[in-house]
Amino acid sequence: MTADRLIVGITGASGTAYGVRALELLREAGVETHLVMSKAAHVTRGYESELARRDVEALADHVHRPGDIDAAISSGSFLTRGMLIAPCSMRTLAEIASGASSSLVSRAADVVLKERRRLVLMVRESPLHLIHLRNMATVTEAGAVVFPPVPAMYTNPTSIDDVVTHTVARALDLFDVHVESTRRWGGPE
Repeated sequence: MTADRLIVGITGASGTAYGVRALELLREAGVETHLVMSKAAHVTRGYESELARRDVEALADHVHRPGDIDAAISSGSFLTRGMLIAPCSMRTLAEIASGASSSLVSRAADVVLKERRRLVLMVRESPLHLIHLRNMATVTEAGAVVFPPVPAMYTNPTSIDDVVTHTVARALDLFDVHVESTRRWGGPE
């Protein structure tokens, strides 16, 4: 049994709101969070959100800097449910696929894979070229779940927050963290 904690990575791809919402939902669910944001994530956050760095970090139980290679999350002996990278840039995907870690984000992901824990990558890019697709296949073969943040229209979302919340809740399902307010398909009414 792993500890009731989850690593959340936020990278520089567009979609900072996914990582922020994951932290909020995990806090509501009582799951301890360990946040690591890439340097590029802070640049993107500045463009996409009015949240300051400290606002995002305040949502996590523990914050690790991208260069902190001695952080607890860089060791397989540190028990977690796994790691969600939301959003996951193509650079981070490529590092994970190659096993070449240049930051704590990709190192923590590498540890999660080697320990056979759940790694969910909310990859954000479009359109995709062959290298992206091959990297996705590689991480999938290694045990990761590629989870592009594709909105479910059957929920009849009325806001961006509706789309983000539903998408993140579905990703958290993969860690057995269930958001009760999530509308689920049950067939036609």
